[in-house]
Amino acid sequence: MITELGHFALILAFVLALVQCVVPVWGAVSGDRRLMAVAPPVAGMQFLLVGIAFAALSHAYVTSDFSVLNVIENSHSAKPDLYKITGVWGNHEGSLLLWVLILTLFGALVAAFGRNIPADLRAATLGVQGWVTAAFLLFMLATSNPFLRVSPAPIEGNDLNPILQDVGLAIHPPLLYIGYVGFSIVFSFAIAALLLGRVDAAWARWVRPWTLLAWMFLTLGIAMGSYWAYYELGWGGYWFWDPVENASFMPWLAGTALLHSAIVMEKRGALKVWTVLLAILTFSLSLLGTFLVRSGVLTSVHAFATDPLRGTFILGILVAFIGGSLALYAWRAPLLKQGGLFAPVSREGALMLNNLLLTVAAVSVLVGTLYPLALEALTDEKISVGPPFFNLTFGPLMVPLLMAMPFGPLLAWKRGDLAAVSQRLYAVLGLVLAATLVTAWIQGTEKILAALGIGLATWVIGGAVAEILSRARFRDVGLSKGLSRLYGLPGSAWGTALGHAGIGIVLLGIVAVSAFEEEKVLTIRPGESVEIGDYRLAFGGLARRTGPNYIDDVGHFDIYRGGAKVAEADPAKRLYTARRMPTTEAGIVTFGLSQIYVSIGEVHADGGADIRLYHKPLVTLIWLGCLVMGAGAVVSLFDRRLRVGAPKPARRHLAAAE
Repeated sequence: MITELGHFALILAFVLALVQCVVPVWGAVSGDRRLMAVAPPVAGMQFLLVGIAFAALSHAYVTSDFSVLNVIENSHSAKPDLYKITGVWGNHEGSLLLWVLILTLFGALVAAFGRNIPADLRAATLGVQGWVTAAFLLFMLATSNPFLRVSPAPIEGNDLNPILQDVGLAIHPPLLYIGYVGFSIVFSFAIAALLLGRVDAAWARWVRPWTLLAWMFLTLGIAMGSYWAYYELGWGGYWFWDPVENASFMPWLAGTALLHSAIVMEKRGALKVWTVLLAILTFSLSLLGTFLVRSGVLTSVHAFATDPLRGTFILGILVAFIGGSLALYAWRAPLLKQGGLFAPVSREGALMLNNLLLTVAAVSVLVGTLYPLALEALTDEKISVGPPFFNLTFGPLMVPLLMAMPFGPLLAWKRGDLAAVSQRLYAVLGLVLAATLVTAWIQGTEKILAALGIGLATWVIGGAVAEILSRARFRDVGLSKGLSRLYGLPGSAWGTALGHAGIGIVLLGIVAVSAFEEEKVLTIRPGESVEIGDYRLAFGGLARRTGPNYIDDVGHFDIYRGGAKVAEADPAKRLYTARRMPTTEAGIVTFGLSQIYVSIGEVHADGGADIRLYHKPLVTLIWLGCLVMGAGAVVSLFDRRLRVGAPKPARRHLAAAE
């Protein structure tokens, strides 16, 4: 009964989405406030109905209702309760339901918290969001119904894919989907603005917090997915340029450009046409990622294997929304008025350079991702585009971007003084030279690129600190007044500094682990030891351990440093009994910001095992930097200017105008 209730709730949500598609948009175009007023309650009710459907599917998983086909294919009664819940979105149908739930959540949030937005723009935005929701609900009901029944019901299910039975999968998909789907509301704002001809600085103010919210969750989702792959897959890497990884990275790059472009539009009324285009392209890249994951054109640990009908359907959604939005943009964009002019050396110019480099970087990732697919479709020739291509194309684009990053916030609007800004960065430049020279002296000239990379990371972090300190003006006003000025800085200023510093921290971690990592692959037997870095690992042997739905061969390592035992590591080779599928459970021990990483390969009859051993200096900075970026977004969202909306004309000015 609960399952049928969930199915019926989805059907009702689809009907309401059809209403939301038409009525509010017609009201916004015709100026009928009664029709526009339909949008908020309908959006809220949609979220409630999809929430009921999601709760019904979750109930089927928690209670191991094996009369539901989706539960049979992705669950098992012996599976821990946490993984029964995460199994809801560990498959195509359930993850699509989560996608639609978040889609309706953003519509409900705009309905609830968008009262400062003009009624016609809010109604049109919710109407466009209804178009997206209706398309995905139809896709789900027609090809991916999670509530299909099976009779007679089997006694047991097939279990969830073992590599998805991890706490990281309880966090990674929801975070990633909020980021992915969050850009849908920005897309809806852009289409609504084009329909109504309302593209101005106020529009940028309304769009910025939603863009920032989606960007924050996408950042955290990518970071969590990176860390999950790092410790769960046993290969010791944090990024592999996998096509599905790229599918989430491309919207992040475009969304980052959109954040900066919206600032220029809000502050100076410039880049209107470009900002709207970025809003469309960012969500278009999210849709492209959805197609790559769910169409079956990719083989990846991240991708869902699906039938051709699903791929064709979602390709139709992709073509309709991307093609339709770009056609509307081509029709309406020439009518938009351009904003004020600015000199190349200015804050606007720096943000434009940011946009240019980020956009070209996203295009390079897009080409590297899609080229093998296009070549195979046209010639049946299969090739692989791997890390060397992306490193050679993406890396050089990021270097000038990172070098320019400290200058941007210090430059004045409209026309800046590059020489004056450079003087404010002299101390940072001194730190950069010191860090570069010390690294080169310690590591030798063969690591000169690593030294330059550490210098670049120091430049980015130091520039973020210098920007905040320059606002305090300690030299001019003294310590007490300077601290007071720091306390009074708007949240967006702190958020910008934290975001830039987070990127520098990530870069520092990437450079350190890429240049100074040590790796050993060997066969080890009980009583033997191996040295790596400053540590010695003594192998104590293997032990058999039984879990709720798996069997482990656990290796025990005592870790010594300077003759003293400092830690233990227990990597395992795990076999899930239902699917008879092995997984690698890495043993990871953190020392400060560095890690010792041990993974077990083949287990031998004599008690020995093949192991892969790493010493990864400063590797945790990669994910700590992402957390700093996320913290910057949170601080920026608390900036009152992003919550009160665009400024309104004073009453006396309105009276005079009348």
